Parts: sequence; C-alpha cells; structure tokens
Amino acid sequence: MPSLTPSPPPPRPTTEAPRAARAALIAAAALVASGLAVWLAIPARSLPVLGAVPPFTLVERSGRPVSAADLTGHVWVADFVFTRCPDFCPALTARMAGLQKALAPAADPVRLVSFSVDPTHDTPEVLEDYARRAGAGDGWLFVTGAREAVAALLRDGFKVAWADDGPPASPITHSDRFVLVDRALRIRGYYHGTQPDDVARLARDAIALSDGKGS
Repeated sequence: MPSLTPSPPPPRPTTEAPRAARAALIAAAALVASGLAVWLAIPARSLPVLGAVPPFTLVERSGRPVSAADLTGHVWVADFVFTRCPDFCPALTARMAGLQKALAPAADPVRLVSFSVDPTHDTPEVLEDYARRAGAGDGWLFVTGAREAVAALLRDGFKVAWADDGPPASPITHSDRFVLVDRALRIRGYYHGTQPDDVARLARDAIALSDGKGS
C-alpha cells in the first residue's frame, strides 16, 4: 500500500549568506562611524611622510587602466585583498565599506583603492562582482594587473608584506594594513584594517587631509 505520508517540500534557497554579508557591512559601518565621532573630537595632528607611491598602471574592475597619475590630486586609502581569501579579507572589505560611508562628509571626496593580491585569478570581471557585493560606489576602485607589477608595487612602493608561494591550503599571505595617501602620492599613515578604532582614526586623518589639515 502506498504511503500516505506527504513528501517533505524541497528546500528553499538559503538567503542566510547574503544576509550575513549585509549585516557585516552594516556593523562595520556602524563601528567606524561610532569611532569616528570620538576621533573627530580630537584636534587633527600633523601627519608624517612615510614614503611615496611610485608610478604604476593597473586595470580597474571596469576594464579601464588606472595609474598613479589618475590618483594624483586626490586623498586616497589603499587596502590589499583577494576575492577568494578565507581569512581577514572579508573583514577588511567590510571596514572599507564603513569608510566609504564615514568619509562621505569630506570636503573633497576621498578615494578608496583595493589592490588585488591574487591578480592571476582576480580579473576585472571577478572584481566587478566582488565590488558589487561589497556595495562599492564609483569612488571605490578595485584594481588588478600583471603579477610582477602588483608584486613590485606592494613590496617596493607600499612596503607591505606579500607572498604567493605558500602551501596549497593558504598560498597567499598579505598585509592587513590600510594605507593613507595624500594628493602628492605621499604615504601619510599605516593603520590596522581589522581594528575598528584604528580604522576610525584613519577616517579622521583622511578627512583632515581632504580638508587641508594634517599636512
């Protein structure tokens, strides 16, 4: 005799992952904003000059070339991520999303530039999808390029850690620092991208540079 027990309904597509990602972005924005309120109450300090970004030409997620010359005249913040990163890249990207919101009041828009440290995999098309999921606006660039060009820029220009010769389970190691760059391509600060208070301090310093202070 056939069973009269109804079959269970097919599982519904889960939305928990996108919801979790959105929640992380909202939480990161709130953390940066709350920390920024504290840092804005402290007078802007004169920022040191820690180096300079050398000439480079890479490719943006839109497919257009982006060079150091294109960023001259803008205050900008760099970070270093890759789209299949299993470790702290999602947190860094969430912090950058928080910065995108926190830096909106700056007198002159502060650019954000995320450099892929996995350029062989992270094509402009891959970065476009990653940027869309992060809620990136037009002022937040995602760039990639030839491995040798990216490696030289990270090591010799930004002077941050990077290697892609690790074991298969974790082949890429890279810095979690955010780097503040002024209008003359001078490096003005390094900040821990996973620490909300440090990111809030970065937002304060970036706004000060944009407003003509801290220089």
